[in-house]
Amino acid sequence: MQKKTKLGFSADKNEMTDKLYLYSVARIRSKELGLFSRSDIDQLMNCRTEAECLRYLNDKGWGDESSQTSEQILVSEREKTWELLNELVEDISVFNTFRYGNDYHNLKAAIKQTYKGDTTPNLFLSNGTVEPEVIIKAVSEHDFSLLPDYMREVAEEAYQIQLRTGDSQLCDIVLDKAALDRMYSHGKASENELLSQYVELKVAAADINIAIRSLRTKKDEDFLRRALCECESLDINKLIKCALEGMDAIYDYLETTVYADGVQELKKSSQAFERWCDNRIIEFIRPQKYNPFTLSPLAAYLLARENEIKTVRILLSGKRNDISDDIIRERLREMYV
Repeated sequence: MQKKTKLGFSADKNEMTDKLYLYSVARIRSKELGLFSRSDIDQLMNCRTEAECLRYLNDKGWGDESSQTSEQILVSEREKTWELLNELVEDISVFNTFRYGNDYHNLKAAIKQTYKGDTTPNLFLSNGTVEPEVIIKAVSEHDFSLLPDYMREVAEEAYQIQLRTGDSQLCDIVLDKAALDRMYSHGKASENELLSQYVELKVAAADINIAIRSLRTKKDEDFLRRALCECESLDINKLIKCALEGMDAIYDYLETTVYADGVQELKKSSQAFERWCDNRIIEFIRPQKYNPFTLSPLAAYLLARENEIKTVRILLSGKRNDISDDIIRERLREMYV
């Protein structure tokens, strides 16, 4: 008789899963050799123009034959990452924590497209958990039964807000919160340390930024309660109270949390704080490459690629807009390798 484990799988199945991850992680380790190092980013920085940067990226194998613009190259690289992950796992739903954001982005885009009565090319993202065509059909026909259970109610709420009031900001807030809530619950339920820590920082960083923007735009308590997501590392009630009092109150509260080291960056700018959060994720995921029997090295590679693509996007944007190299360097992220 096969022995059952606490996860409910048979010993034979666990052995098969271990072997599958061993193969997948071996593939990922080989792919990591192609990730940009700090030296690669420095060479990219040495390019004088965006056009020179694109030639450097092409020489490094970025993009494909149809990629002409910066954005097309970056989209192509993201697609390559997801194609690889689809090859390595039988069930791509193990990465749903990272895919839900695309679903809610597409829902937001579909609602606004319906509201405006026009179509915008390249507005929808791939690699969600729901096909973009399904979301477009659900919104255009006002038939949210086509969507997963967890999206239906919030889709209706956001749809009514946009079409009845034209309040795009409130529509965005409702859907952004729903996306974070879904990512958070899925990441925590996974019982995977990397996913759990990732969603914790993702939601907390979003809450902090929302609180600060709300303070600066003089939003009230009702708005904050509608926008902020619950998470373990922040007391939402305290954050709301501080956001109603002032920036110093927010700083003082954050000094008592695990985000104390980020307060100095937050005082510089929201962009500096975002960079601090991204670098913190990279620091956390680096050791995961040495954990070959779990999903973590694959998830770490995905986050490393997203970080790499974001860094290149920041650099290209800076070159395109003639921003000084010193300012661009201040915005660049730490590399995974």
